[in-house]
Amino acid sequence: MERKHFLKLLAALPLSVAAMKLHELQQITSTFSPSVKMPVLFLGHGSPMNAIEENEFVTGFRNVARNIPKPQAILCISAHWETPGTFVTAMQHPQTIHDFGGFPKALFDVQYPAPGSPELARETQALLNPTEVGLDEKWGLDHGAWSVIKHLYPAADVPVIQMSLDYRQTPQYHYDLAKQLSALRSKGILIIGSGNMVHNLGLVDWQNLNKVDYAYEWAAEANEKMKKFLNTNDHKSLINFRSQGKSFDLAIPTPEHYLPLLYTIALKEEKEELALFNDKAIAGALTMTSVRIG
Repeated sequence: MERKHFLKLLAALPLSVAAMKLHELQQITSTFSPSVKMPVLFLGHGSPMNAIEENEFVTGFRNVARNIPKPQAILCISAHWETPGTFVTAMQHPQTIHDFGGFPKALFDVQYPAPGSPELARETQALLNPTEVGLDEKWGLDHGAWSVIKHLYPAADVPVIQMSLDYRQTPQYHYDLAKQLSALRSKGILIIGSGNMVHNLGLVDWQNLNKVDYAYEWAAEANEKMKKFLNTNDHKSLINFRSQGKSFDLAIPTPEHYLPLLYTIALKEEKEELALFNDKAIAGALTMTSVRIG
């Protein structure tokens, strides 16, 4: 939300609430310098092996970073941090979490020592008020974050925080919560949702795990419908994904990999451009389709 629209909304609020929201906006202004409005990304992260492999998807991540301003910090919403409640990482030096098994030692050896940002964590906490947001000192960066961000900023010189997914809440709740983050875009913060639009590990063709542009019929159908909804700004249909039929039920057996997409599209303004990249399926039941807004 632009500052002028934010201020218009203040006039409609009770005085005490308006004063609180204005104070929150001033907090953000005091911590991060105004900048060109940052884009918003949804990154289809796929296998953790993308962290160490060279392939077309890794190239896509690198290319998008070359074509956007370098952020002052990153706020990442990853499919791999679900919690009862909402939390943001608030440590100065987040650990690299290897939250997977059965992969080569080379993957477990990867470290992504990007700094954290306790300041951004506190500003995010204030901005999301009255939603209660906890400051977390234990989590770090899971592979939904570091496996893709390392390709965007390999020098690990951009501070990164994560925000968790409250698994108790509805898709509409996540979409509405994301809208409250919009002021961060004008303060040099790159907001990234990391998951997969189509993600059904139970139906993956493990014999063809590296087969690119290969989708089961239901996966292709769901992905095409999702892209249609994205390109026509039909956010209602994307939020109500449980009403879109069997192909969506198969594509989204559990919501955690899909919900980061809602955090991305919620931040799209009416006339902003939306572009797709890495738009291919793998192993029948996964898509790497990624989204850039702005």
